[in-house]
Amino acid sequence: MEQQQEQQPVQGQEPAASVEQTATAPVQTSQEGTGRNARKERIGKVVSNKMQKTITVAVDRKVKHPMYGKFMHRTKKFMAHDENQECGIGDTVRIMETRPLSKNKRWRLVEIIEKAK
Repeated sequence: MEQQQEQQPVQGQEPAASVEQTATAPVQTSQEGTGRNARKERIGKVVSNKMQKTITVAVDRKVKHPMYGKFMHRTKKFMAHDENQECGIGDTVRIMETRPLSKNKRWRLVEIIEKAK
């Protein structure tokens, strides 16, 4: 009976963790890659700046053909928010995913990497 009382923790105290529990317990790390840092970023060229505070960015990527193994170029256009209207056609820019700003606009301009010549 004394053994049962020793195994039960006293109220307000946590039981001592066994060796097995501490070895398999996950280690908590800083929240790296969560929140705002988890948003996707893309680099592409501006193909249109005709709208107010909006640019269209063409992002090129390589995709391997499933059967033949050849790498092909695939281009997708994203509409991005350009608050200061500083981008020109042909600029290389970095855009970041953000909350929906309009029907088609879910990206925002982070920086202009290279201005067009």
